[in-house]
Amino acid sequence: MPVNRRSFIKKSGVGLLPALLPAIPVFTTEQKDIPSPPNEKWVKFFFEGEWFNELEFLEELQVAHKKQPLRADRYGDGGAVEELEKKMAALTGKSDAIFMPTGTMANQLAIATLCGENTKIFLQDTSHVYRDEADAAQSVHNKRLMPLATDKTYFTADELKAAIDNLPNVEVFKSGVGCVSIENPVRRTDERIVPIEEIKKISAYCKANNIKMHLDGARIFMASAWSGVSIKEYASYFDTVYISLYKYLGANAGAVLCGDKAIIDKMPHLIKIHGGAMYQNWTNAAMASHRLDGFEDRLKEAIKRTGKLFDGLNKLPGVKVNAMDGGSNMHQMKIPAGLNLPAFREELAKSFIRTPRPNDNGDFKISINETLLYQEPDAIVAAFKAALEKAKTT
Repeated sequence: MPVNRRSFIKKSGVGLLPALLPAIPVFTTEQKDIPSPPNEKWVKFFFEGEWFNELEFLEELQVAHKKQPLRADRYGDGGAVEELEKKMAALTGKSDAIFMPTGTMANQLAIATLCGENTKIFLQDTSHVYRDEADAAQSVHNKRLMPLATDKTYFTADELKAAIDNLPNVEVFKSGVGCVSIENPVRRTDERIVPIEEIKKISAYCKANNIKMHLDGARIFMASAWSGVSIKEYASYFDTVYISLYKYLGANAGAVLCGDKAIIDKMPHLIKIHGGAMYQNWTNAAMASHRLDGFEDRLKEAIKRTGKLFDGLNKLPGVKVNAMDGGSNMHQMKIPAGLNLPAFREELAKSFIRTPRPNDNGDFKISINETLLYQEPDAIVAAFKAALEKAKTT
């Protein structure tokens, strides 16, 4: 039953709820004509994990509060923020961690700090730092981004070495290579994974040449779940690692940057001067900390179910689900062309299943996440079968 906000305040003893009305994720308006079910949970074949609308967010925080009373922070000190930071530090094997309001800030402050007086940062052409952070490295931090592997998921250690060795031939003045940044998995290449063997080689080269490394691990849980490489091992090859809180941990914003004490100790001042010091962050930190418990196990169980699910879907006429080469949670799906696509999705919604919109040829990409646990594979296959039949006749 949806929670009453006034009742929530009284029962939880939490009096700081103005921050508890986050913006609805854009996906909640994707099917405006279909109301959310009061007692059912949706299987969502997009996003990397569960997300909540306003009332669901409040209800889930109440669950978290019953498990452990929520505690507020003050400018990032204490409370749920401190608890989350400790969990993330342990998860990554780093000595320290710090909450930040956005992943862009976490990435930018990390790479700028790691560079020191050096100016060059090598990274993937497809990375978020290069493509999606408004040239902050150049315009704010006076660093120069050096993209490699155009339109590819990753560059190799040999390609990195060749680019650095060639610098004296193409530039007159030496400004220094300060950092290598790697995003893993890469959103712009459909969540494909950087091979761990290549990361090891790059890390060894960088350590031998005193070059620092940053991991944009916004979706590192996806890379870990599908590759079998632990988050701690991934992080061990980097000096700093950023992890998103809203992509799969239910928060509406926020990031955590992990690293050694010498690096993290510099961050509170940098967060302040760049306008990121918010009075309280506990709602998002509490949600992420709550959802983090058991998340890796839930994701592993969801992956186990995909075998039976995909086997059933691929037996439906005209349906094909394929894993992507080198991929993680994203999969390519095809249904027959010429269907009534709105009718297809509306019929699925009757079984509390949501998918992205297929194109006119019936092609679309689906994401595997923990919401797959809300229904058995056979029930999901049956729902797709009914939806396909409905879309043929409507």
